[in-house]
Amino acid sequence: MIKFISVSLVASVLLLSCETKKESPQLVHTIEAFNEKVASAKPGDTIRLANGVWENAELLFEGQGSKENPIVLSVEEKGKVSLEGNSNLRIAGEHLVVEGLIFKNGYTPTNEVISFKKDKENLANNCRLTEVVIDRYNNPERHETETWVAIYGKHNRVDHNHLAGKNTKGVTMIVRLNSKESEENENQIDHNYFGHRPNLGSNGGETLRIGTSHYSMVNSKTQVVSNYFDRCNGEHEIISNKSNQNVYKYNTFFECTGTLTMRHGNETMVDGNVFIGNNKPSTGGIRVINGQQTVVNNYGVGLTGYRFRGAFVIMNGVPNSPLNRYFQVEDATVKNNTFINCDHVQLCAGSDAERSATPINSVVASNIFYNENKDDVFTVYDDISGITFENNLISPNIEPIAEGFTKRTLELEEDENGFLLPTDESIEMGAEISDEIATKENTGVSWYSKADWMVALSSGKTINVEPGLNTLVNAALESEAGDILVLSAGDYNNTKAISVTHPLTLKASGDSKPVLLFEKKSLFDIENGGALRLEGLKFNGENAPDDNGNTVISTSKYSMNQNYKLFVENCDFVNLDVNHSFDAIKVYKNTFADTVSIKNSRFENLTGNLMALDKETDDIGIYNVEYVILKNNVFKDIGGAALRLYRGGTDESTFGPFLEIEHSVFDNVGHDKRNKYDAAVSLYGVQEIDIKNNIFKDSKAINMHLVVGEPIVKVANNALSNSENLEVTGDQKYSVENQWQLAPDFVNTDTYQLKASSPLKSKATDGSDLGLKF
Repeated sequence: MIKFISVSLVASVLLLSCETKKESPQLVHTIEAFNEKVASAKPGDTIRLANGVWENAELLFEGQGSKENPIVLSVEEKGKVSLEGNSNLRIAGEHLVVEGLIFKNGYTPTNEVISFKKDKENLANNCRLTEVVIDRYNNPERHETETWVAIYGKHNRVDHNHLAGKNTKGVTMIVRLNSKESEENENQIDHNYFGHRPNLGSNGGETLRIGTSHYSMVNSKTQVVSNYFDRCNGEHEIISNKSNQNVYKYNTFFECTGTLTMRHGNETMVDGNVFIGNNKPSTGGIRVINGQQTVVNNYGVGLTGYRFRGAFVIMNGVPNSPLNRYFQVEDATVKNNTFINCDHVQLCAGSDAERSATPINSVVASNIFYNENKDDVFTVYDDISGITFENNLISPNIEPIAEGFTKRTLELEEDENGFLLPTDESIEMGAEISDEIATKENTGVSWYSKADWMVALSSGKTINVEPGLNTLVNAALESEAGDILVLSAGDYNNTKAISVTHPLTLKASGDSKPVLLFEKKSLFDIENGGALRLEGLKFNGENAPDDNGNTVISTSKYSMNQNYKLFVENCDFVNLDVNHSFDAIKVYKNTFADTVSIKNSRFENLTGNLMALDKETDDIGIYNVEYVILKNNVFKDIGGAALRLYRGGTDESTFGPFLEIEHSVFDNVGHDKRNKYDAAVSLYGVQEIDIKNNIFKDSKAINMHLVVGEPIVKVANNALSNSENLEVTGDQKYSVENQWQLAPDFVNTDTYQLKASSPLKSKATDGSDLGLKF
């Protein structure tokens, strides 16, 4: 009996001892309480933030846990605790775990939302960041540099986090190597969901970067494994490797416009990654620079990018390169990779007077390059004798670029994961896709939605609007994202500007065009988060104020950290001639459009420009719009330029702008003395130009200055009548075909239809008439 009681007492004492060693979770409701708990935290403690919004919470989580008993910062309930306003988190110490936080509805007042350091002397080691969400937590200033997650120290793990909607300059996640205490760090970044990152229109839009050029010869030894990159489109470099001995394995890149880029550093391993382009523009794969790089067992499908964002790219280097330029590719191993229906494999890319060091001592072997729809998949820019090609398979239509390629027809089928793969199991080359490959489902946070937050134009409800005073203004105020305002025929008088703060469509209810008049300096102001579609409307500027600088459509005058879209279809813009410098569309600095598209529309009597997309003049590679599309339009009696499109500087990190001008008529454009461009169309630094099947009558010239990026320039089948010739400057190649000096002979200038006897009949590249298509 005594022995039994003794054993029970011992057991009770042991249980009490264990409970004392590992305390129960501690719930805190204020920052002061949090700081107190952190100051007294011991190994095994868990501090939980209470449910709710923590406003302007700048947290320092510092402590010394142990491997067996880390100190944990968590939340009362996952998904119910958010840090908003001007909040951030610093982690410093050993064996700390952070989980369950959400950062949204604000931005950090510092440079980093989450930092693995207190200061430069106190870093985080053996710490973990998991199940944390950062959702559109952006500085309102578009080009104010900020990083969401900055990893310092060693042996840290960053896993199962959700990082989506970074719209501003700065890397989403970075591994810093700016001290000995962060070198050879063996950090692990795994199973994170990197959500949509829109095009920044500037350098500084990387999703992940390890190192910088200054520390690029440092060994980092970071592992990047099984992460999902979903439409990470900030710039050319989705991942920018800038240090030695890093591993990228089993990551998935879904519709990303850019590449996994070995920008600096050596001995990188790129193994078993998947790149899915779905034939979206500018989608890319892998870019090789520097020495001792290994690229094995990767799979790419439907990638359309070219030059630096091809499906597979080997660069030329700079002899005796400084740290911030391009080291020569040497000792590269490229084996057992598969590229299906990918458009461009680029070898010796970037070859020029500076980048003259061709790849050496490298092997490309046992790869599959298969695309039955494109013969010129390979582009060779320089000497490839330093690359040994062995046992590579190509589709029968592709011409080999060297020995070591075999033509063969493959049967392709989708596997259970939707990957298009050869059915012949005897093929011993190409990639094998691992079961550990990242998916949208096995990455990120299970309790936070990955659904798109972006609302498409014309996806909402229909609101009928009748003519009258400010009826349109009031309808727009009552609208919600994606709504469609349907306007009956008649006059709409607007004494207030319409602030467009969400995607909004205005369209005519029938064939008769409603007339929109306005008394402010602008009719539409596209604000942050806004997008605009206009269909079948007439804009009359006769009631605009007697002041210079009026416009129909304007962006915000302030920085916009969200990209906008503008679509104009079958609209008329008339009488934009009250005082001088009356534009149709006006943009401001630090704003960026994914697309400005104008089709089947007419612009007549403008004292200013149709649109001057040229407000980024610092010449550092920033610009105002990605795609400009002008098709089947009339531009008549425009004092300024129909278009001014500008991208200055020599930075090569961005894609655009892209321009299409097709089947349009320019009649008396560009002659106003205030037209500082002295051109009907003025282009500077535009990366893709396609101008065809247009008529220029009594108009100024097209001026083009071609600079960095090997721009693709095609000017074909345009007629000039009493108009100036095309003017091209710069040192880049371009193509001009069939620039005719011919009078159009219109039936009349109301319709601009050609007479049957016109020499411009059937002269278009598509066999139709030049000018408008009816």
